[in-house]
Amino acid sequence: MIEWVRRGVARSYERLLRREIGDGPTHVAIIQDGNRRYARQQGGDAPDGHRAGAETTSAVLEWCEELGIEELTLYAFSTENFDRPEEELEPLFDLVESKLYEFADADRVHDSEVCIRAIGAVDLLPDRVQEAVRYAESRTEGYDRFRLNVALAYGGRKELLGAARDVCRAVGEGNLSADAVDVDLVDARLYDRPVRDVDLIIRTGGDERTSNFLPWHANGNEAAVYFCAPYWPEFSKVDFLRAVRTYESREDSWRQAKAKRAVAMVRALGETELAEGRALVGRLREQLTSAGMREVTAELETQERETAD
Repeated sequence: MIEWVRRGVARSYERLLRREIGDGPTHVAIIQDGNRRYARQQGGDAPDGHRAGAETTSAVLEWCEELGIEELTLYAFSTENFDRPEEELEPLFDLVESKLYEFADADRVHDSEVCIRAIGAVDLLPDRVQEAVRYAESRTEGYDRFRLNVALAYGGRKELLGAARDVCRAVGEGNLSADAVDVDLVDARLYDRPVRDVDLIIRTGGDERTSNFLPWHANGNEAAVYFCAPYWPEFSKVDFLRAVRTYESREDSWRQAKAKRAVAMVRALGETELAEGRALVGRLREQLTSAGMREVTAELETQERETAD
């Protein structure tokens, strides 16, 4: 009876959170932490926790589809994870391999046109895992409605270092001008195919750090970060919706702060700068809330009237 009431309350809270969420983020990245601690808590071994976590991963894909999220990146295996004991690594590689094949053949993946790809030093993984990666990528390479990036043998610093060396090599060989190095060029050297900037990072398991995860696309984009206590196998839809709500609250706050800065800039404009002010308002149109946009526009009109007088 108590469990039935608890589930009913959870469903009601889910509906409440869903009503509070608007468009939501485009790209969510998740650090799936706590599988091993969950297993110990349940009296099992690390592989048991990883298998339980894989079920949560499947559920998150469905939640992303419900909310219209277009890209999801999962931190499945870091370069530091190679230091784990062999008796833990082999079952983990087994699970990654089997899940890649399972996702690649799942009807819902093809119905939803999910493009699966791995990011990271995949060549460091066992051959059987590399083959599973190639299979999943080839089976879904024609899709682009939803992108699922699986970070395997991934390390953010290693990734940036590789891109920097690639750029330096190209400049040194005379194949690239130093003046031509820009954001798009670095993007192209990070991955074979582009990855969107990350809007929201979620980390489960209680730790409050981003662990060298997607520094270019997340930290560079000032992504919102949501830390929560549940271990990854315990991560629920309510937790996910709370994370999305946190992202939207941050975006609203950021836009309000930007509107205040824009108003201050408009107030400082002189007569010859009012045309530039109009251009500024045009550029901000998609970045501010409606209220913020009205405030900036009203201030600009006031400045124009005072200048005319």
